[in-house]
Amino acid sequence: MTEQSTNISPEHEYLGAGKSAAYGLQHVLTMYGGIIAPPLIVGTGAGLEATQIGLLIAAALFVGGLATILQTIGVKYIGAKLPLVQGVSFAGVATMVAIVTTGGGLSAVYGAVIVASLIGFFLAPYFSRIIRFFPPAVTGCVITIIGLSLLPVAVRWMMGGNKNAPEWGSVENISLAVMTLAIVICLNLSRNASIRRLSILLAIVMGSVLAYLFGFGDFSKVGHGAWVQFPSFFAFGMPTFELSAIISMLIVTLVIMTETTADIIAVGEIVGTKVDSERISNGLRADMFSSAVAPIFGSFMQSAFAQNVGLVAITGIKSRFVVAAGGMILVVLGLLPIMGRLIAAIPVPVLGGAGLVLFGTVAASGIRTLAKIDYNEQKNLIIVATSIAAGMIPIIDYSFYANFPKWFQTLFHSGISSTCLMAILLNILFNHLPMFKPKTEVPEKVAETLH
Repeated sequence: MTEQSTNISPEHEYLGAGKSAAYGLQHVLTMYGGIIAPPLIVGTGAGLEATQIGLLIAAALFVGGLATILQTIGVKYIGAKLPLVQGVSFAGVATMVAIVTTGGGLSAVYGAVIVASLIGFFLAPYFSRIIRFFPPAVTGCVITIIGLSLLPVAVRWMMGGNKNAPEWGSVENISLAVMTLAIVICLNLSRNASIRRLSILLAIVMGSVLAYLFGFGDFSKVGHGAWVQFPSFFAFGMPTFELSAIISMLIVTLVIMTETTADIIAVGEIVGTKVDSERISNGLRADMFSSAVAPIFGSFMQSAFAQNVGLVAITGIKSRFVVAAGGMILVVLGLLPIMGRLIAAIPVPVLGGAGLVLFGTVAASGIRTLAKIDYNEQKNLIIVATSIAAGMIPIIDYSFYANFPKWFQTLFHSGISSTCLMAILLNILFNHLPMFKPKTEVPEKVAETLH
């Protein structure tokens, strides 16, 4: 290795086309279930037919790919240039379903997304200044809760993904997930670094093969339907602009900006690179620009995907060009529905077995950050304990805030945003407001000397 290459920051390292494509595919498989779920839920809520929902999913893949490329490769003032995967945000699903079911329809959703995203774009440089309120006590809590909030997703995948299915929670589903988990562990025992880094991808492929041999996988419908399909502009009609819908989506936008900020800080911590307010601002601009453009192709608000932060941690592959390759794969999947159907045919328990390791790794990265804190200072203990506990509330019981106003539910329905807000507020209270700063205690040895 040359001296020049060793001086390259890990996120700027290029691994070659072959490795980038293979590692990029891992990212796609990791987040595929998450990126197709929001359009599926919103499309169902809007009463769309199966073919129309298929258009929403294809648009989500296509726009998610373009947004990922923009975030990782970047242009001037737009893009964090970090290994961050973008896709349709879950944070806005409940709000969008509420808009489509109260008479606004998809056109009102698209209008609200465009306006709220443009406002978020111009707010980005001001929002990014909160970086000074993110010491290790805050970032550690946020990274930890990102992993913990994703673990229930992995558990649902392990049980089958669909609560209404008769095989939900069956021994067969859970056994398949455990076998995939065992494959991940075995592959990570290998002395070959490439096998360890590709362990998630290989485990998903091997788990899918095992599932097919045992009669779980159904790949019969992969060849049905169009092979190539280009997204249409405003396929569901021109956007309309309703004030109530815009205000609702603006609240969602602030939540998404908070979560994306947390993801940028988390991946920066894992990669070991500098994350300052300028980088956060560029990342948020990419988020918001992609979100503003998304409705043109029939998609929704974009956000960084936390589960892929875990993949960066577990594989040690920190190159942004790997994630950019994953973005290109997403674009192709958006243009080739047959490839999307192939990946969609992967049994959900297989993804659950791999997800258990991935999401647990994110939490472990947060715990590593929290280990740097001096817990002899009572205020640090209070910040960490209260913030993580607040973030666990919506994870333990999603209906906890059911009787609160809609804007409050939107803000606190996510464990990530709950922890982030609580940790920032407590950090300001203990460390930035002079009237509440605890008096410095006199060390015991100094006190003895004084006496």
